[in-house]
Amino acid sequence: MKSELYAIAEIAGDQVILETGKKIAVPKLDVEIGKEYIVDSVLYLREGDAVKVGNPVVKGARIETSVVEHKRLPKVIVFKKKRRKGYKVKKGHRQHYTVLEVKGLMAATPTKAKKSAPKTTGKEKEDAAPKE
Repeated sequence: MKSELYAIAEIAGDQVILETGKKIAVPKLDVEIGKEYIVDSVLYLREGDAVKVGNPVVKGARIETSVVEHKRLPKVIVFKKKRRKGYKVKKGHRQHYTVLEVKGLMAATPTKAKKSAPKTTGKEKEDAAPKE
């Protein structure tokens, strides 16, 4: 990896390595060109020497990407034949995919534990009420 900050995430069933500014191809997503797509399923995150491995995902980590374009892969020819039977079938297929550009990686920031208020008993509430 060129940078010290990168992540491995799952997008549409594929695991991809993401770095800021990198363009990646993933199976077709139903998002318009130019729109933002946020990836929540981050499996691995590295920031310098700090490494976070998800179980199964890193909680709080998000990756902001934008859709650059929708394309199709080159044609794959499928040819079937059974000898001496006169059976021949030729089919072609082009797989759709989406090109995403990574805008930024947002690591999970540790949240400070909230201090809970001391538990009160019913007697303290009765004492606080004004007496006549």
